[in-house]
Amino acid sequence: MKLKLILGATALVAVGFQAISQGDTLDDCRVSSVGDAQIGGPFELIDETGATVTDQDVITEPTLLYFGYTFCPDVCPLDSARNSLAVEFLEEAGHTVTPVFITVDPTRDTPEVVGDYADVFHPRMVGLTGTQDQVHAATQAYRAFYRLHRSDDEFYLVDHSSFTYLMLPEIGFVEFFRSGASSDEVAEVTACYINAA
Repeated sequence: MKLKLILGATALVAVGFQAISQGDTLDDCRVSSVGDAQIGGPFELIDETGATVTDQDVITEPTLLYFGYTFCPDVCPLDSARNSLAVEFLEEAGHTVTPVFITVDPTRDTPEVVGDYADVFHPRMVGLTGTQDQVHAATQAYRAFYRLHRSDDEFYLVDHSSFTYLMLPEIGFVEFFRSGASSDEVAEVTACYINAA
């Protein structure tokens, strides 16, 4: 019995040390400050084929995840292009990263629309939509803000936050990038996390 307790305690210490070491290593890559905020979590959305997918289906490798909408006149296409270019830089360095675009405007952004939008930016970009409730739950998990300016005009706008979240499988959220970050910076910081993990 004592031997089992000793072995169990040794295993816990080893696991604790590994977690601390990994945390310290990941901290060396950190460029943002998120404090103790819990960002990310389970979601259930609809992909461009109309299939229901979860976060576990989507985040199977390092992922750059962005909330926006396809009718967005400014920041969304710029950030999507930046993320796609960062993914290209990472591929040249031997890292495979998935760019993901989640709409905050599911009324207009059907599976086909988000699929076409994603395909414009990168052949591996995943476009996701869902019901209003599904999209709202996903934005809540990531602490992403959005507000629709509904009107009779079909060209209504949507206010939204514009962070790109770096997610690592098995770890979850590790970093976010603001719109002002360059593709070089996104690629460099993402590579640091991938190598550290």
